[in-house]
Amino acid sequence: MAGEQAGKQRGVGGVGDHYTRMIQGGDDDENEQQEKPAAAVVAVKGVAAAAAAGAMLLLAGLTLTATVLALALATPLLVIFSPVLVPAAAAASLLAAGFASAGALGAAAAGVLAWMYRYARSPSGERAPAGADKLEHARALLDAKAHDVRDWAQHRLDQARS
Repeated sequence: MAGEQAGKQRGVGGVGDHYTRMIQGGDDDENEQQEKPAAAVVAVKGVAAAAAAGAMLLLAGLTLTATVLALALATPLLVIFSPVLVPAAAAASLLAAGFASAGALGAAAAGVLAWMYRYARSPSGERAPAGADKLEHARALLDAKAHDVRDWAQHRLDQARS
């Protein structure tokens, strides 16, 4: 109550009273006591966090130990079979890259074919697929350039004949 009256006296009321009192340094002793969690809750949260952290550290240590042991046992085998494994790994990576690029190019081709189908099926007055206006513009430019080249070639032939 006293905080609300102080807020109203300062010209602030309603929604932002709590935040205004915090900024201006109002009386928040009763709010701080209500917002502080009980010491038992804090202790339980701390114990739970410590137990979880300890379990994770234990698992990390076991994983590191198993990795080092596996590497120590596999190193002689890797050295012995490296003349076979290195080319096999290179071939496998090239195969994977080939399949990935073939799939990507196939998906792109399917997209282009679908666009061309929509473009061919749409009458000129109806809604054409995205990019159709650019295609028409490019077609007009190419047509104009072809006429220019034809005229230039005809002019050069006429000059050569005379």
